[in-house]
Amino acid sequence: MKGRDERSCWLALHRAPGVAARTFRSLYGRFGSAQAVLGAAPSELAAAGLDGKTIDYLRAPEWGAVDAARRWSDEPDHHVLLLPDPDYPPLLREISDPPPVVFVNGDHRVLSNPQLAIVGSRNASRAGTELAYEFSRALVQSGLCITSGLALGIDAAAHRGALSGPGPTVAVAGTGLDRVYPVRHRELAREIAALGALVTELPLGTPPIAQNFPRRNRIISGLSLGTLVIEAAHRSGSLITARHAMEQGRAVLAVPGSIKSALSRGCHALIRDGAKLVETLEDILEELIPMHRSALPPVVAAEWAGGPPSQQVAMGFECGGLDEDYRRLIDCLGHDPAPIDLLVARSGLTAPVVSSMLLILELRGYVRAEAGGNYVRMAEA
Repeated sequence: MKGRDERSCWLALHRAPGVAARTFRSLYGRFGSAQAVLGAAPSELAAAGLDGKTIDYLRAPEWGAVDAARRWSDEPDHHVLLLPDPDYPPLLREISDPPPVVFVNGDHRVLSNPQLAIVGSRNASRAGTELAYEFSRALVQSGLCITSGLALGIDAAAHRGALSGPGPTVAVAGTGLDRVYPVRHRELAREIAALGALVTELPLGTPPIAQNFPRRNRIISGLSLGTLVIEAAHRSGSLITARHAMEQGRAVLAVPGSIKSALSRGCHALIRDGAKLVETLEDILEELIPMHRSALPPVVAAEWAGGPPSQQVAMGFECGGLDEDYRRLIDCLGHDPAPIDLLVARSGLTAPVVSSMLLILELRGYVRAEAGGNYVRMAEA
């Protein structure tokens, strides 16, 4: 350890096996610095509750990997933020187990922007991914940053919607930032780094290990004012993120779906447990602004001072541009009120698909839901 500064010792301690966020903070509080932890006698480390494997590592840290991380941080748009650093994201610092180290590829300043996490199923429906895309696009136009996990399905759609805003988006990775997982999102990751940031607590070289993905979910929620879940099965990683948000005192929101769809069960369970039911953009902002007005961009808080803006303006939608499936469903609706089961029979689509498509059409202003479960085609559709 001779000649090693506190920053290098901090990175070395962060790599130690068995030293997760809470153990790191406990050691730091007990010894006063990372240098002191690495310089402590084995008996002192054992008294602090460390096992033999961890103690052996601390006696001979991987300095080569530490030096590689320092060199990585010297490259353009690469940053290594330690918990005491002034640029460390303030909301993340507030959670019970903030990561001692955050690696960032992109603009580290966006981590301090007001963010909303949008998460959901990797095996999302087409309607679900479209909804995630459209909500994200509208939210970045309202001044928020969208945070998600770079996964397939809802996560990817949320990132792409934000980028189309155009606006910043944050992807919390379950690997080291010298890797991209899934590999097919390599170009998406590049676009995110250019306009927002890729983030992880995992050291460089960390491969995609299953146990790391639930672990990163607390960071997704911890960076954000709230978490919106769009499509989630009863046992879903998205529900882990939502539970973290609840424990962190952040807003939890969920989009309902068809009772016949397995992808609705997680969202319905959240709503039963007190999550905000979301049907429109206004539902999201109504939940966030009273709780976090001081953290929101002034333009958003000012715009909402007199009440919600019109949905059509807020969502940034234009009439027209519907693809063939949506136009066919509107044609099936005709100009008289119709229930979902009639639209299923007319369109040949499944009930969950019709239900999800109607929700998107309602958000866009093409249809209106009425009492009794009927839908009415709007004049401009």
